[in-house]
Amino acid sequence: MSANETPGKQPTAARSSAAVELLEEVHRDLAASSLPLALPGADAARRDIRNALAQLDDYILPRFRSLDAPLLAVVGGSTGAGKSTLVNALAGHAVTRAGAIRPTTRQPLMLHHPDDAAWFEDRRVLPGLSRIRGTAARDPLPANQAGPAPGAGAVSSLVLLADAAVPAGIAVLDAPDVDSVAEDNRRLAGQLLAAADLWIFVTTANRYADAVPWRLLLDAASRDITVAVVLDRVPPAAEEEVSADLQAMLGREGLGGARLFVVPETALDAMGMLPPAAVEPLRSWLADLAADAAGRADIARRTLNGTVRALVSRVETVAQAAEAQEREAGVLAQEARDAYQDAVARILEATRDGALLRGEVLARWQDFVGTGEFFRAMEQNIGRLRDRVGAFFRGEPTPAVRVETAIETGLQAVIIDEAANAAERTDQRWRSDPAGRQLLGGDDLSGTGAGFGDKVAEEIRAWQGSLMELIRTDGQDRRTQARWLSFGINGLGAALMIVVFSMTAGLTGLEIGVAGGTAVVGQRLLEAVFGDDAVRRLARTARDDLHARCQGLLAAEQQRFLARLDLSGGVPPAVLAAHAAALRRLAVSA
Repeated sequence: MSANETPGKQPTAARSSAAVELLEEVHRDLAASSLPLALPGADAARRDIRNALAQLDDYILPRFRSLDAPLLAVVGGSTGAGKSTLVNALAGHAVTRAGAIRPTTRQPLMLHHPDDAAWFEDRRVLPGLSRIRGTAARDPLPANQAGPAPGAGAVSSLVLLADAAVPAGIAVLDAPDVDSVAEDNRRLAGQLLAAADLWIFVTTANRYADAVPWRLLLDAASRDITVAVVLDRVPPAAEEEVSADLQAMLGREGLGGARLFVVPETALDAMGMLPPAAVEPLRSWLADLAADAAGRADIARRTLNGTVRALVSRVETVAQAAEAQEREAGVLAQEARDAYQDAVARILEATRDGALLRGEVLARWQDFVGTGEFFRAMEQNIGRLRDRVGAFFRGEPTPAVRVETAIETGLQAVIIDEAANAAERTDQRWRSDPAGRQLLGGDDLSGTGAGFGDKVAEEIRAWQGSLMELIRTDGQDRRTQARWLSFGINGLGAALMIVVFSMTAGLTGLEIGVAGGTAVVGQRLLEAVFGDDAVRRLARTARDDLHARCQGLLAAEQQRFLARLDLSGGVPPAVLAAHAAALRRLAVSA
């Protein structure tokens, strides 16, 4: 550390480099903040993002990268206030078009000293505007013929004109009207004013209280920008009264430090020019600023500091909006998850309350196991049951397959119905919310997705196949039961499914004797082959497998909604809040 450096304080170049790194990171994260959900305040936050990015590009980053660059003084004001005439008077000859046709200024013109050309030709500021190098006419032109002709397509370019009449160290930019009838002109005027180190606001004795310019002046006050106000075309008799009133208004709005220049109502000469004396106070002030390097640096730091403070507010707004987006996305996502989780629970309940042991499944199971005599034999002697069921399996394998098919059909209907109910509930809940309604748009997601029924059937068959494999694997070490496994895999699988669907049967009345009794047959049959503990384990494994498959099916259906809520590409609110805090520290030290 040198003797001149303050302990703990980074050298200026290092601070500037760290500031640029932070600002570039803020720019990147703001650009990635889309705020897609339709929430109160979201539109305003999106505008804050656009405005913040524009000001970072057009002013903050260029100024931090080039703290010693010339000042940019932007001349702005209302339609017909005399901005172009003022710029011509400052230059001493007509350089920009002035006249009665509105708008006269569409293509902005920047006047600078020839020695300062390099600062502006490389798009240091206003990088989104292409550069056109202007040339001064050999012979003087009248003001209504000078400069670029008005053209609708000219707002995307900036004319650079080197003129020795402009003092080195400061450039003057003639901007479009802030209240132009052309929207592109108004937008460009705002962009140019946001890129200024110094504002020269031009108004008239008749229009100095207009609302549009004052909105921009108040923005200037919030940014602590140096402002010069030019009160143009003031009748001599009204100068004292109007000047005092305008000065009082500036003081009330926090702009008491603004310089006020009065241009008296004066006839223009044959070339459309003001007399040099009319603008001499303003020209001298600009020349003094240009000659004072320390003063220019102070203006640049002050404007930069105020602009960074304004950026803090915008980033905080975006952080709050991003947090609201996350909360709302969480609410909508939870509504979808709740609906589909409830659907999974209802499916599982339907598979264990005996509901699937009715109708077609019950009929096919009864076909498979037979009726009264079979039950009596089972109750009398389990050893004789083994031989009879084994013979049955060897001779009649087809009924077991029909049981599987009936189970597949019944289970498929339950899953599809509950998935459709979940979709309808989610669709209704989302449509009752503006953000959810926006995400759904014109799409109807109240039913199941395309091909869902086929996926369900495929998954049920896969589950049934896993049961067969489970039985086959579990019976590998039971050599005495080889013929059961050889000839009765489908039958044992059907029995296991029946047991799974009656684990907590909610059957009543006659159904206990019919469906409940047939479930007992399946359980006794499996116990005779595998033993009590093995049957309970097999049933539990089969049920867990079915649960997992149902969850997978409905999770895929749920994704039709959740995919529309994808905020993964956005920037976390905490990151944006941290940026705001870092920018606040930067504004203090700038």
